[in-house]
Amino acid sequence: MKKFLLVFLLAALNLQAVYAKKKVTPDSVLKIMDRVASWQLRAWQMHGRKHPSWHWTMGACYAGYVALYKVSHNAIYLDDMHSIGDSLKWNTGPNRNMADDYCVAQMYSQLYLINKQPAMIAHFKALADSIIDRPHAESLEWKNNIANREWAWCDALFMGPPAFAYLSSATGEKKYLDFASKMWFKTTDYLFDKDENLYYRDSRFFTQKEANGKKVFWSRGNGWVMAGLVRMLDNMPAHYPERAHFEELYRKMAEKIAKLQHKDGTWHAALLDPKSYPVKETSGTGFYCYALAYGINNGLLPYDKYHKVVHKAWKALTVSVHRDGKLGYVQQIGEKPETVSQQDTEVYGTGAFLLAGSEMYKLILKHS
Repeated sequence: MKKFLLVFLLAALNLQAVYAKKKVTPDSVLKIMDRVASWQLRAWQMHGRKHPSWHWTMGACYAGYVALYKVSHNAIYLDDMHSIGDSLKWNTGPNRNMADDYCVAQMYSQLYLINKQPAMIAHFKALADSIIDRPHAESLEWKNNIANREWAWCDALFMGPPAFAYLSSATGEKKYLDFASKMWFKTTDYLFDKDENLYYRDSRFFTQKEANGKKVFWSRGNGWVMAGLVRMLDNMPAHYPERAHFEELYRKMAEKIAKLQHKDGTWHAALLDPKSYPVKETSGTGFYCYALAYGINNGLLPYDKYHKVVHKAWKALTVSVHRDGKLGYVQQIGEKPETVSQQDTEVYGTGAFLLAGSEMYKLILKHS
């Protein structure tokens, strides 16, 4: 057994060395995106899905597949997403007011923008209208099941606001973007630390400290936020009243996150205490790579200052892909920094990787 493990580790390290030395080209980005995406589809076919098809983990994964389709134009991925929507009859999850349960609607609106089939967005449009009509006057303190009614945890900023923003783009109705913007800043006013330019996961972490005495800021949690930010911006007209506010927040976070990148190119589970979590983590890293590359591609960040950060992050992600296409080092479902291993994977990690690849592809095309 020990000999087998040694051979496996040596093979993995050799593969990582090959990836690290390869020149990053548009074709190389598409190839490894396809490898990761194909592995995930095979895993579902062979072992079934760990989570319901409407689940937030799956919604994050679907976001990556839509992004892959948009750069590869491979209809297989579009057809797969369409089949999933059909199987769900374009419904969201059972908890109507819980952001996690309507994350999947981001995919529905994106497919509607391609295929213009009203059934794709009919359910979520009705649900969104009912959510908008609620008062949303509660405190966001983490008690009394507040997550079932409000965006009271930072992960929700990926799940909820972009679902409304994509619906706004799909329908042309500004009210959905207005609601997403208003509620985004309700959450931000509560969870954003203006000294650190980072988000607490939820109110329980306001007073918690890492082993080194610093505040607890979870990598994937802030990755959810940055990915949510650029997905909001991607659906926001240039002269939208709150756009400048979103851009200012985005640039503050981008500057902070870039400074926290580990020498291995990733962001470890605890942003301010990487020594307590020495192993790299790829879900947060994928979201940061995606968000920062998006910023460069869309004129929000200067290329000269940030391109080395995203290239380093992308190479770190690619060397974390196993030979068969499985993405490793993905922290499991949680709410705070935790340990991670090479064998750990999850569907949202796949989604983050594909989102990152879609922006890296555009970046390299533009600057090659």
